[in-house]
Amino acid sequence: MSDEIQEALEKIFSRDSELYRSRGFQRRIGFGKRPALINIDLANAWTRPGHTFSCDGMETIIPGVQKLLTAGRAKRIPVVYTTTAYNVTTGNNTDMGLWHLKIPIEVLNLDDTEAVAIDERIAPQADEQVIVKKRASAFHGTYLTSFLNAADVDTVILTGVTMAGCVRHTCEDAIAEGFRPIVVRECVGDRVPGVVEWNLFDIDAKFGDVEPLDTVLDYLEKIDPFPLRNSP
Repeated sequence: MSDEIQEALEKIFSRDSELYRSRGFQRRIGFGKRPALINIDLANAWTRPGHTFSCDGMETIIPGVQKLLTAGRAKRIPVVYTTTAYNVTTGNNTDMGLWHLKIPIEVLNLDDTEAVAIDERIAPQADEQVIVKKRASAFHGTYLTSFLNAADVDTVILTGVTMAGCVRHTCEDAIAEGFRPIVVRECVGDRVPGVVEWNLFDIDAKFGDVEPLDTVLDYLEKIDPFPLRNSP
């Protein structure tokens, strides 16, 4: 994104922030005590060039997620990844619903294991969850809520793509399910830069807190470690 566009967006959002704050919006939900890290659709079909769903900004997003993984794993917090993929992408028995009438999700077939696999630069460990979802939100039609509740999680740290789609819908569902959503500014992206900035602004106004990476890393450094598995 050019400096001119960035400057224009900052001016617009600054004025909009004044309007929102004057009406009681943009409150802070804050961090809880028991976070989970949710990495949304950071699979090769989104993180690598040359795919239909390729997103920009991976030179910033991937290193940021690597830092979050290191910090989160040191405290044994739950780590969850999602990818979007479909079992049947042709014929009458597709599991794509109606979404394929709007966007080309038919290219996200589970048979294309390389495309829908999590990017190896941020590869999940053996005991970390990889949820294959069919819709935008990581919560819709998945076991994510029950998994987080079983771990007594109260805060979800969100990274991934796309900011206007799967990240946003996951954030909205997170607060609806009773979790504190924290979106890491440097660790989310999309295919259109202006879309990223608008959605970060709007989420911070209504649905969750948008925080810089350093703030989230500082929070993770200060929390108590999750107990070892099978500990009371």
